[in-house]
Amino acid sequence: MAEQMIQTTEKRVVCLYRVSTVGQVEKDDIPMQKQYCREFSKRQSGWKIVKEFSEKGVSGFKISAKDRDAIQEIQKMALQGEFDILLVFMFDRLGRKDDETPFVVEWFVKQNIEVWSAMEGQQRFDTHVDKLLNYIRYWQASGESIKTSLRVKTRIGQLTQEGHYTGGRAPFGYRLEKMGRTNKKNQDVKDLVIEPEDAETVKLIYHKYAYEGYGSLRLSHYLRDHGIRRKDGDEITITMINRIVRSPIYIGIIQRGESKSDVLPDLKIIDESLYLRVQEIISARRVQRRDIPLTTRGQSLLVGNVYCGCCGARLMLTTSGHKYTKKDGTVVTNTYACYRCYNRVFYSGKCDNQTSFGVEKLDSLVDQIIRIQLAQIKEAPPQALLEKQQSREVEQAKARVKRLQDQHQQMEKDYQALRAETLKVIQGTSRLNVDLLNSLIAETEAELKNLESQMRTAEQVLKEDVSGAEQVRKEYAQLMDWSELYDNCSFEAKKMIVAQFIKAVYVKRGYEVNIEFNVSFDEFQTLYLEPEANTHKRRGTRETLVLAKNSDKEIPSFLA
Repeated sequence: MAEQMIQTTEKRVVCLYRVSTVGQVEKDDIPMQKQYCREFSKRQSGWKIVKEFSEKGVSGFKISAKDRDAIQEIQKMALQGEFDILLVFMFDRLGRKDDETPFVVEWFVKQNIEVWSAMEGQQRFDTHVDKLLNYIRYWQASGESIKTSLRVKTRIGQLTQEGHYTGGRAPFGYRLEKMGRTNKKNQDVKDLVIEPEDAETVKLIYHKYAYEGYGSLRLSHYLRDHGIRRKDGDEITITMINRIVRSPIYIGIIQRGESKSDVLPDLKIIDESLYLRVQEIISARRVQRRDIPLTTRGQSLLVGNVYCGCCGARLMLTTSGHKYTKKDGTVVTNTYACYRCYNRVFYSGKCDNQTSFGVEKLDSLVDQIIRIQLAQIKEAPPQALLEKQQSREVEQAKARVKRLQDQHQQMEKDYQALRAETLKVIQGTSRLNVDLLNSLIAETEAELKNLESQMRTAEQVLKEDVSGAEQVRKEYAQLMDWSELYDNCSFEAKKMIVAQFIKAVYVKRGYEVNIEFNVSFDEFQTLYLEPEANTHKRRGTRETLVLAKNSDKEIPSFLA
């Protein structure tokens, strides 16, 4: 009879242990909670632990109860009447969401489950005050989570700005290594260092992306076909390549959220100019700019920038062919690529151009023209001479602004003196009469306005000269790179250069070609080949160079 009485008074206990981060798991926080709850349970009369749940690395603030498997399982057990008491180390182990956790606790109590904390006692709902205290507890816990999050975020941002890596897997191309740095607890922490072999792969990826027009998919196939893999043997995926070409870590900048470090030379794998070029290509492909080809596959030199010289429609790249039978009966099909006018093919009445233009023939002509122009570019003077001329023009613009400012300042003093003379005229002590004084003031005001207008114009010219000089330097460097690279680069790289060098190619019957360049060669002659003779720059102009090729000649007459 006594044993039966003990069984009826015994209370079944379910324990829940939770830590928010993996770091807390490593510090044995869950065993600490488990030990304390077990000791607390033993001190209570008739309590028996029937099941224990552990949540490792689960945030009670960020993750809802409906998304926590342990909470869901415990609620199922409560509905089936499998336990009597829910025990936690502290109530915030149940959660820290002020708009959810108080109601989760109240739900358990309504299922006749006692909710206990080994540190804070039982949560009851006997009065309205109990309900208020229950809500206040989790409102306070939520606030603590927010403040902790802000402290952590602020500190991580500070460490990032100081150039320290703040955790997570090392980016491809780097490894984590102890460099003697310790945290506030005097524990060794790891920093990023370059992994030389992987760094070469990063350079290859950027080179292919920037100079040969490879995209992420094509790059992943290229790396796989050439046996280039991660150190663990896994393939370098498209997702990894997308991260690599977008991350500033490869120019030595550590970024975490909105926080960035200065450039760290020891972590630099590629140059800023190459990184910026890749970002420009990514952005241009997103909006499908014509000077950046979406792909450099195929064997046609012109990519989306060749047009019909008669109707202006874009020429399509197609494949044509014909079959013939050899003497031995073998059927052979010859195929060749050609450009065709869209209107000529589908709306013959809209265009009377010839039906097609051979890719090899047209590309060869354009290639020869490009080589002629790039050879001219190679004759440009050293960049130092160009910069000297640009610097002189900027200084002249600055001097004009300064001269106008001095004139305006003197005129302003004269104007104030005339205004001061007004009081003397009223007092009768001035040598000037009212009419003369008013006339002088009106003239001075007009001159001031004229000077202000001239100052604004001069300041705008100075601003344009400064920004224009920077743009010219970039264009000059780009043109010189093209002139050096074009003859010996891969076909994909040539397509990238042509897409940026040539705005449009218009072709008519007999391969009469009209090429519109993104660089005006008259402008180039003025800016680069004769910088000493140039005192005024023409910016933003784009001119058309018209060249012709007779259909029965291999080389056009102007090249002879």
